[in-house]
Amino acid sequence: MSFCPRRLTSLLRKARSLIGLATTASTAASLSSSPAAAASMDDLQTMKTRLCIIGSGPAAHTAAIYAARAELKPILFEGWMANDIAPGGQLTTTSDVENFPGFPEGILGIELMDRCRSQSLRFGTQIFTETVSKVDFSARPFKVFTDSRTVVADAVVVATGAVAKRLGFPGSGDGPNGFWNRGISACAVCDGAAPLFRNKPLAVIGGGDSAMEEANFLTKYGSKVYIIHRRDAFRASKIMQNRAMSNPKIEVLWNSAVVEAYGEGERGVLGGLKVKNVVSGEVSNLKVSGLFFAIGHEPATKFLDGQLELDSDGYVVTKPGTTQTSVRGVFAAGDVQDKKYRQAVTAAGTGCMAALDAEHYLQEIGSQEGKSD
Repeated sequence: MSFCPRRLTSLLRKARSLIGLATTASTAASLSSSPAAAASMDDLQTMKTRLCIIGSGPAAHTAAIYAARAELKPILFEGWMANDIAPGGQLTTTSDVENFPGFPEGILGIELMDRCRSQSLRFGTQIFTETVSKVDFSARPFKVFTDSRTVVADAVVVATGAVAKRLGFPGSGDGPNGFWNRGISACAVCDGAAPLFRNKPLAVIGGGDSAMEEANFLTKYGSKVYIIHRRDAFRASKIMQNRAMSNPKIEVLWNSAVVEAYGEGERGVLGGLKVKNVVSGEVSNLKVSGLFFAIGHEPATKFLDGQLELDSDGYVVTKPGTTQTSVRGVFAAGDVQDKKYRQAVTAAGTGCMAALDAEHYLQEIGSQEGKSD
């Protein structure tokens, strides 16, 4: 996660949004020019497809690429600021991505997702910049709803991702006075090896297994790692606690909370934190070059309204070794069903699996109904 000027990032996001709207408009125009759609404006509101994909990250676009090349003519809803994130998912909130294969010099997260999107379009995916508000998986074919259209689909891939939980305090955001992506991150594995953090003091907020794991990981790169925890005991498993506590490069700040992040000189990057002891009320300065939130993720599954089996943390449950969900014909890929790895490349892998699983399913029901793909 190396330095990227905020203005450049803002312009890229605006351009991406315009591209998305233009694609939606051109898709609608092409549909309206067809004889079937010209019969009635109402026809534009209900569409039919073999496969509908919900999502806009690596999982969704990989599924779309595979499905489109299999001539399933998928429809993809990429959302419009769904979960307060631009189309393209969490990668649009990062700067340099250095661990995605094929880009030895790294690539901007937003550029990577634009390339994925262009590849989906190249093979014939119809993309709509609309947010899915609800689904009906109670009967086949399935129904997917946005505010402006209904899609009737023989199969559905859910790839809506999960959003990293972030704390709000002065300097934590991505605005002009914030240090998000300029020293503050929510993924040590993604960003920890960046030059910005090497041989510098770093901090992790959290008290669970993820916080322990991320702190240990960061000791490979940082000169020192502070774990900031607002209580006097961790909730992490004993084995993970022991690993962290026995690491000489890790120091724990108990009963502590970050109340502000501030910059360093003219560089425009994180320079330190103001940390409050919640017992004494004392506020101290902690000089660090990196802060990592490790307080969990929230999967984007609320719109499913309980129609798929979820685990205790709200992630979609899939059959081991597949992307099959509790509803036959509905598949899940990416971070919405993966709370362990949460990487762009693993999401892309499950997107491939979902498309292949869906293709096999469609072939099966086509054979049963006397149809062929």
